[in-house]
Amino acid sequence: MIGSNRQVILVSRPEGIPQASHFALSDANIPDLKDGQFLVRNHYLSVEPAMRGWVNAAANYSQPVAIGAVMRAMAAGEVVSSKHADYAVGDRVIGWFGWQEYAVSDGSSIVRKIAEIDLPISLSLGILGINGVTAYLALMDIGQPKPGDTVVVSTAAGSVGSAVGQLAKLAGARTVGIAGGPDKVSLCRAAFGYDVALDYKSEAPLLPALQSACPGGANVYFDNTAGAISDAVVNCLAVNARVVICGTASVPVWEPPPLGPRLERAILTKRLMVQGFVLFDHMHRYIDVVARLAGLVREGRLGYREEILDGIESCPDAIAGLYRGENMGKRLIKLA
Repeated sequence: MIGSNRQVILVSRPEGIPQASHFALSDANIPDLKDGQFLVRNHYLSVEPAMRGWVNAAANYSQPVAIGAVMRAMAAGEVVSSKHADYAVGDRVIGWFGWQEYAVSDGSSIVRKIAEIDLPISLSLGILGINGVTAYLALMDIGQPKPGDTVVVSTAAGSVGSAVGQLAKLAGARTVGIAGGPDKVSLCRAAFGYDVALDYKSEAPLLPALQSACPGGANVYFDNTAGAISDAVVNCLAVNARVVICGTASVPVWEPPPLGPRLERAILTKRLMVQGFVLFDHMHRYIDVVARLAGLVREGRLGYREEILDGIESCPDAIAGLYRGENMGKRLIKLA
């Protein structure tokens, strides 16, 4: 054994949004490396809204994290010891290392080596990671924004939504962001360039404000929330609009299904295209998209915000904090 490793363990199965009580901090030994393995010291751990689905028992696109297992998460770090020919000490990597200080890998958990050494390593978990790649592929493949289109984005100040708004603007579209609270609305306008930003908490009902913001109808809706926000947006969609279903953040529990308007009539009469997006289906394109996004960041055409919490002790409540709306940018955990 070559040292001690602090980990965050899932200790009970939540129904809905996981709380701090569903996790526990634990110490584990780091085993000696075998041939073909290497040791990564994690510098940053990622916090994602999707983690809610990863720990719930309800059917999802991935197997639930097992009780007693390290919490599933992407992390970015540095190789500190290696018996693997392809990974040398000093290599910076991002992978499915989990919420822990160290991770042993044989390469199968690696998403990519971090090539953009001129940019902060933390970006590999945000604008140059799962969030930025999701925003780019889902918007471009499904939303297909064109010059003159109106693109509506929910959770517009979040790590995915903020990138979607900027990428839509670069495509020549007009952007309408929906966020919660005056600070996030201000961030949408000042930092991410939204043409209009609406506060769903103060605009009640939301529909009249949306109709005013989208007088010709919305051509693209990038949906991160589901629920009442999306119910309102559906009433403002233009004929042949494209709807990207990327998240359901506003609905804590889906069993039984929440009440809401039926979409079939709108899909028929407006000839809508509605499609879900899960990044795991597109990992073969990950590295190419990161290279495109990194170029935009270097050129100053794609901005980002990070909210960095200190220490592994911050992990247990970090997901719940996202759903309380506390974060102002991509939420990360920085390890000592």
